[in-house]
Amino acid sequence: MLNEKQISCLNWKKTKGMIPAIIQHYISGQVLMHGYMNQKALEISLEQGNITFFSRTTNCLWTKGEISGNLLKLIDITSDCDNDTLLILANPIGLTCHLGNSSCFCTTETSWSFFYKLEKLLEQRKGANSKNSYTAKLYSSGTKRIAQKVGEEAIESALAAVTNNRQELINEVSDLIYHLLVLLKDKNLNFDIIINNLKKRHKNIDI
Repeated sequence: MLNEKQISCLNWKKTKGMIPAIIQHYISGQVLMHGYMNQKALEISLEQGNITFFSRTTNCLWTKGEISGNLLKLIDITSDCDNDTLLILANPIGLTCHLGNSSCFCTTETSWSFFYKLEKLLEQRKGANSKNSYTAKLYSSGTKRIAQKVGEEAIESALAAVTNNRQELINEVSDLIYHLLVLLKDKNLNFDIIINNLKKRHKNIDI
């Protein structure tokens, strides 16, 4: 997060009192939207935790989602090397784009954004009709069955690697990751918790 010294170094004059702000999903990395901030908008965003912009059309401040409820919850802010652009990590509450898309740049999707969408889909399958969904059936069968499937897929992945079957390894690891995600969701855990744990380990261990 920007500290007071970094904020004081922002180059407001270069952009006539406004700085471009790129909004990025804090987990998937997907670019959600682009807007402009003046000093007051940045101050409100930092104080209230809801991302606020300055509209060049209406010439006033506006908080994203203040009417629709599709807020952008502030996670982190950094500035670029020239101190004239902001990169803001956000947790979107609902859809970001007014056209009903998750991103205003809806044609682009990173690998991690797909991963995040998959996690969301698995979350929706909890409590769904098990007759129509394999994932819902797994959840209804309980943690032991899900854990068993993780074990089975792990063994099959290892066997595919030993036999040097490239496509089979890709398929089995895909199955393994899917079932691991189901297990994590079953225990109310998100994959970003695992990522953060790996980051902490990386700092402490020479891999």
